[in-house]
Formats: sequence, C-alpha cells, structure tokens
Amino acid sequence: MENTPIFDTAFWLTCGGIVLLLVLSAFFSGSETALTAASRGKLRAQADKGSKGAQAALAVTEDNERLIGSVLLGNNLVNIMSAALATALFTRLFGDSGVALATLVMTLLVLVFAEVLPKTYAITSPETAAARVATPIRLIVLLFSPPVAAVRLLVRGILALFGVKTDPNSHILAVREEIAGALQLGHSEGVVEKEDRDRILGALDLGDRTVEEIMLHRSKIEMLDASEDPEILLSRCLESPHTRLPVFRDEPENIVGVIHAKDLLRAMNKLMRGPEASPDALGSFRILDVAMKPYFVPETTTLDDQMREFLRRHTHFALVVDEYGALQGLITLEDILEEIVGEITDEFDPDSEHAIVTSEDEGHFIVDGAMTIRDLNRATDWNLPDDEANTVAGLVIHEAQAIPNEGQVFNFHGFRFEVCSRKDNRITKLKIRPL
Repeated sequence: MENTPIFDTAFWLTCGGIVLLLVLSAFFSGSETALTAASRGKLRAQADKGSKGAQAALAVTEDNERLIGSVLLGNNLVNIMSAALATALFTRLFGDSGVALATLVMTLLVLVFAEVLPKTYAITSPETAAARVATPIRLIVLLFSPPVAAVRLLVRGILALFGVKTDPNSHILAVREEIAGALQLGHSEGVVEKEDRDRILGALDLGDRTVEEIMLHRSKIEMLDASEDPEILLSRCLESPHTRLPVFRDEPENIVGVIHAKDLLRAMNKLMRGPEASPDALGSFRILDVAMKPYFVPETTTLDDQMREFLRRHTHFALVVDEYGALQGLITLEDILEEIVGEITDEFDPDSEHAIVTSEDEGHFIVDGAMTIRDLNRATDWNLPDDEANTVAGLVIHEAQAIPNEGQVFNFHGFRFEVCSRKDNRITKLKIRPL
C-alpha cells in the first residue's frame, strides 16, 4: 500500500482556507473596533459632504446591539472554523501532539494578525475605517439577522432573571455628557483652553439651571417709590448705575412698573424743554405714565427657557417670584450670558463684589459670601457641590446647620472654610483653601 503524500491538494486547500478565515477574522475585528470607536458627529459631517461610506456607517451604527451581535457571530464562526482546520492539519502532520501545536500556532496567528493588527489600524483612524467597512458589514448584519435576533432574546431573558433591564434605544452616554467629557479631557491634555471649556460647558448647562440660582436677590434690588417727588426720582435714576429700575407703590413687594432711564429722561426733557414746558410741569409728573409693565417669571424657570423668552419678548429684564407670587429677585439677559462668557463689566458697573483675591499665605482665597458656588468653581477649577446651596455662604450655613460667627472654621468637601466677617445674619467674607 502506497503512502499518501502529505503535501497534496487537500493540504494546500486547508492552508488556503486557514489564511482566508484569518483574513475574515481580521476584517470582523477591525470593523467592530472602527464602527464602535468612530464619532457619529464626525461621520455626520462627512456624510453631509457627500460621503456614501460615512452615511452607511451612520445607518449601520443606529442599532449597536444588532451590529455587535452580527460582527461577534461572524468573528467567532471564522475563528472556530480556522482552529478546527488547523487542528486537523497539524494532527495529520504531527499526530496527537499536533493538537497542542495547533492551539499554540493559531493563538499566535489570531492574536497578531486577526486581533491586534486590524484593531490598531482601525483605532488610528476609526471614521475612515468605518466608512470603508460599513457597506459589507450592512450585508452581514442583514444575513445574520435571524440568529442574532434569537441570541438577543436569549440574552435579555437571562439578564431579566437577574433583574437587569436593557433598552436598545438608549445610549450609554448622552450627547451632552459626551461633549462635556471630551472638553474636560481636552483641557487636561492642554488642547482646550480653560476659557473655551467654561464657555461651552456654561451653554450646555443652561437647561439644567434655574433663574433662582443666578438672580439678584430682592435685598440687593434698587427700586424707585412711585410716591416720591419727581425731582428725587430723576436724581436717583441718574445716580444709579442701572438702566432699568423697578417701581413700587406703598411697599417694595408691590412692583407696579419698570422704568427705563431713557424713557424717564425723554419724559423729563419734554416737560422742561418741550413746546408746553413750564416750571410747574415737573411737579405734576407721574412716573407710572412712562413706566413699562413689569414682567414676572417663576423662580423655577430654566435659564435656557428664560433666555428664549427674553429673545421672543425683545426684553432684557424680568422680576422673579416664588410659588406664592412673592418677589424673590430679578434676572436680566446679561446675567444669563455671564453664565456662558463670564463676568461682563462696563464703565458704569461698580467694583465687582465677587472677585476672588488670592492671599500670599498657603494658597488661601478670600471670597465674598454672596459669590455663587458655580462661579467659584469656574474660577478655581474646584468641584464644590451646589445641590443644597447657590452661594458660598449658603453652603457653609447648610453644612454648619447654623449661622456661624466670625473666626469659626469648618472642614468639609476637602476644603477649609474660615468665616472672616459677618453682617447681621449674612456671611460677607470667607477664607477658603483646599485641605
């Protein structure tokens, strides 16, 4: 009986099959990495420029669960088939010891040529790679849809037994959180400037913050009494650094109008220099005749909604009330814009009461008690919580569960807070440093 030659047609067909299966495994591995790592924002930009591949990649990544299931199914099929062929080939060549040798060789080949190499290429330029493989992957997804659907049902059933609920339509990270994370990472790596990061994050946060958090408290609102003499009203309006001033009647809570400095000056000019001007005309002037109707907003309105409402109404000024209709403060369009671009000042603004002064000893910061926690965090890159209080003084009072006296020191949230000054029941100055 003649011995069958080892290097016959079957040997070379088996070798060719193993090589082909390794190429398919590399394709599946690289495709999985490219399609999962590619930025949908960048793919959308390329698709808008006419890229068919990017458009296909966007379509195939709509359902990540089905995509991953199909790619993994294909990858495991070719890997198992290649391992089986290699085992048969090496057993024929080396007998029983060929099983161990086939395992060693296939592990090395799969690791280098079917995993590390294609994944490294895909991760270096995921959008380009995703656009190239998207069309064939779509065909594979359609081909494997029935078995993948069955596997998905089985997996969900098993997870349900452990109380885990899956939602294929939800993304692990929201778009906004993804942008915020990218900005923070870019800033930590020196690619994104702190000011640019703060502006974009400030704009993203407008939908989560309310007017109550940034409004000027009613204790600091400058108002005009409608019953005062016209000369006094004119003087107070001219001396005020503000363009718009609320007008009240009888008590400050009863706001009946908002006067604009230009409207008041025009009315005064008409009385004093107009065709019917007379020395006695000023005495009969009524400020409410030229005051605008006050615009009230609830304190729970989000900054995003309030900015849109300001733009729709073509106004910049609103009075904030609580659920009982009581006056709480006022908010302007400039206040909202400052949450995005930072403090806006001009030649008429008083010296900033909320400036941080860095002392020379051990990195202390002297902070105004009325400064918002958000502004302090933006200025210092700290991460003090603002869930329970809006201002730094409010945070100290909340943690102390009392109104502290001057000189008292508190340690919480990784910082040391020392009360420097207090006026009545308000903490006016604090010295803060990280522990």
